[in-house]
Amino acid sequence: MKNIFIICTVRTATPEYRKRLENYVFDLESKGCQVHLPHRDTNQTQTGFEICSENKEAIIKADEVHIFYNPNSLGTHFDMGVSFALDKKIVVVENLSYDQGTSMLHVLMEWEKL
Repeated sequence: MKNIFIICTVRTATPEYRKRLENYVFDLESKGCQVHLPHRDTNQTQTGFEICSENKEAIIKADEVHIFYNPNSLGTHFDMGVSFALDKKIVVVENLSYDQGTSMLHVLMEWEKL
């Protein structure tokens, strides 16, 4: 059974965005994967440090990290940094167009190929 951590926007997520996340997670779980979805599985009433620590522990346990990239989400960047430091295999689920010139988009593109 594959263990997957989802990197995504939490605090500013719209209902439509959450629905896309939940549909994606439902599909993975129906295939037998164990999935950590932060707005569902991380206690969001904790301090920011505690949320980051809980996500870090879930990322450590993950076989893969699936990313719904949002350049405006600080939490997304933090979780990506943890995942990068742990050499996690990634799957980029949603991203901006690579031609928009943001260097982080190119990092994701290179990282995902590894």
